[in-house]
Amino acid sequence: MRGMTASETVVERFSERQKLALSVLACSITAIVAAPLSGLLDLANMVMLFLLTVLLVAVSLGRNPAVLAAVLSVVLFDVFFVPPRFSLAVSNLQYLITFAVMLATALITAHLAASLKEKARDAERREQRTRALYEIAGKLAGALNLTQVAEIVDGFVAGELRAVSALNIDEAEAAIPSWFDTTFASRARETRACIAGTGECPVYYLPLAAPMRVRGILAIRLAADSPVPAAENRALMEALASLVAIAVERLHYVEVAQSSELRMATERLRSSILSALSHDLRTPLTVLVGLADSLFLSRPQLPAAALETAGTLREQAGRLAGLVTNLLEMARLHAGSVNLRREWQPIDEVIGSSLKLLGGALSRHSVHVDLQPELPLLNFDAVLIERVLCNLLENAAKYSPAGGEIAVIAQQVGSTVEVAVGDRGPGFPEGGNQQLFEMFVRGERESDKPGTGLGLAICHAIVEAHGGSIRIEQRDGGGALVVFALPRGEPPVVEPEWP
Repeated sequence: MRGMTASETVVERFSERQKLALSVLACSITAIVAAPLSGLLDLANMVMLFLLTVLLVAVSLGRNPAVLAAVLSVVLFDVFFVPPRFSLAVSNLQYLITFAVMLATALITAHLAASLKEKARDAERREQRTRALYEIAGKLAGALNLTQVAEIVDGFVAGELRAVSALNIDEAEAAIPSWFDTTFASRARETRACIAGTGECPVYYLPLAAPMRVRGILAIRLAADSPVPAAENRALMEALASLVAIAVERLHYVEVAQSSELRMATERLRSSILSALSHDLRTPLTVLVGLADSLFLSRPQLPAAALETAGTLREQAGRLAGLVTNLLEMARLHAGSVNLRREWQPIDEVIGSSLKLLGGALSRHSVHVDLQPELPLLNFDAVLIERVLCNLLENAAKYSPAGGEIAVIAQQVGSTVEVAVGDRGPGFPEGGNQQLFEMFVRGERESDKPGTGLGLAICHAIVEAHGGSIRIEQRDGGGALVVFALPRGEPPVVEPEWP
């Protein structure tokens, strides 16, 4: 153990039988030294020499050797110094009182000295382990990864417990030694208590119970010749597991914070690039769309082949202009620079204006509108909600077969008003539906259709800015269904006008 003096280290190496032999040797040496002084000193001083020997034995060798020294000192004092000498007989009964007092004093002295030494040793051991825990807490606080944590723990366990350790951290790949028992580890995780393994080398499994959740298991395997740890050793292992759990959780949240910061920086950079590109492309695209319109509507009319080319140019220029508009709108929404112009108004008017705006795109489909009677007024930005409806209707027209039904349904559900746009197309792919609301993400079945994957992302951002929610479902009878909900709120009370 660290911190012991050289003499204490030597004494600790002796077995109990050797300590008893040393106790007998010390008493014998005291008798030999005191024998020539018997003519110079009285018996009371002789007693003091033997009591001093008992005290020294208690301090250096412990309680049992001190008890033996106390009994042996009384016997030697009786045999060699009390008349008649070299016999256990006593000529004066007063010596019996002397022997009793000497024995009692020796035993009490031995007990007190040994107890004091044990307490001092325990206090020193606790101080050393407290210092060791303080040191490892500082090292764990500076650990940069799980590999460093494992190395620090291995060094501490080897130095303080003369054992080996293994860390099994959740969501981290690490080599597990052959002596690691997953059954005991699972039991330790469930009971949140230390569990000893079986075999010649006892193994203790301690859950890494961090403030948020259990982060893994710390296993400590003692040496084959080590005794079962005392309560203080078990407390030391539990304290170590607690420190390791806090260190592992700190590393987890540092990684989460770094990942979030990187994701935010990436998102800001992407939004900045989109905004810059959208602004730079808007001017030439406006000119291109105008030129395409002028060619298509020129008089006298162009020849059929040129007119077809002009129509294609007009269509593609309009599509590119719509793409740039979506990119700019997405960049503005992510930058948080959109101010909602909310007004209390009926949702059916916005639905009607969206259908009218997309009349050409919806001409090849059957549009069915189902509005619940007496829908309440809603507080929203009509331009942005119209953009949501136009994007959803364009998607429905894109993926519905010619002549297929497109449904627009609005109804009150609890404290919200839900608007659903459905089609009779192939529907959404199974799984990962929430990812379709991210930028540039499209379903697997959409690969044969033109598009960039911005429509649903814009809808999601606009609806969330209004405090609502949006989801996608499979439509009964086949097809896709996109439903967005806006909160009802409390419209202002309109005072009646006096005649």
